[in-house]
This record gives sequence, structure tokens and C-alpha cells, in this order.
Amino acid sequence: MSDVYSPIPELNSLRELEDRLAGQFFAPGFELFDYDDGLDWFCGRAEPEYLERLIYFGRATSSGSYYALWRCDDRDDLATLPVIFLGDEGDLYVAARDLRELFRLLACEPDDPDDLCPGRGEYLAWLSREFGLTAPDSTEAVTGPAEEEYEQRFADWVRLATNGTVELRVS
Repeated sequence: MSDVYSPIPELNSLRELEDRLAGQFFAPGFELFDYDDGLDWFCGRAEPEYLERLIYFGRATSSGSYYALWRCDDRDDLATLPVIFLGDEGDLYVAARDLRELFRLLACEPDDPDDLCPGRGEYLAWLSREFGLTAPDSTEAVTGPAEEEYEQRFADWVRLATNGTVELRVS
């Protein structure tokens, strides 16, 4: 049995950082959980072949929202797949074009100054050291291009996956 977290080197590196931080958050509410653990955010409204196209890997908020990679095609490099936000209040959208963009998004300053992220400084150093990346000037710098590239395609996929029972509002 392997101790490797996932088949994605970027997520394995993040897991190592998270382990070193020993429970200290580096982004509000974010934490990795068992890779591809088979969650069903759609609560039975999607067929299994569609559910297999989502690879869940982390909590997006402490209230029950998730991040997943969307297998929008059959590319080999899973780290380049779009990242989907699946919210606990029904929000569903493309958050980033790939994992590295999500990592940049996680580096943004928390909206609420009361969100304690004692590991943020170490995360920012890791992000720079591992990938040569910095925090974007705004969340929209990451979410905007992701939505522009994938939002309509993802909305169409969700409609097919759920037989129209779940709709995304595409701007």
C-alpha cells in the first residue's frame, strides 16, 4: 500500500505542507480530505457515469462546501483539469482553470479579518517556492478566466448529468 495521497504531484505537495502545518489553516475553511472519496453532491440526481467525472479532494469551507476536479475531457495531466466549487447552499461553479490557479485563489487575503489562518505565511512561501506563484490581486483574476473558459460547458454538462434537475445560472 502506498503512502502517496493522490496521483497528482501538486496535490501531494500540498498534502505534505498541510501535514507540516499540523492543523493550522492556511486558507479559511480549506483542507484536503481523502482523494476521490466518491462524494455525491448531487444527492442521487446524477447518473454514476457523470459522478465519475468529478474527483473530490478538499473542503472549500468549514460549512460543507467542496472542491473537485472536473474531468471535462480525458487528458492525462489531472492537475490541468478545471476545479469546481460545490457549495453547501447550492452554489455550483467553476472556481479555477486548474489546480495551480486554485492554489493562487487560496492565497488571497481572507474577506473576514476574523478568519484565522496561522499557516498563511508558510503557504505563501510554499506557493512561491514550489510553483513560482503569488496571490492574485483579486479573486476575480482567477475565477473570471475560469468562468469564461468553462462555465457554459460545465452548465451544459450539469444539465445532462442531472437530467435538467440542477441548473447553473450562466452570466
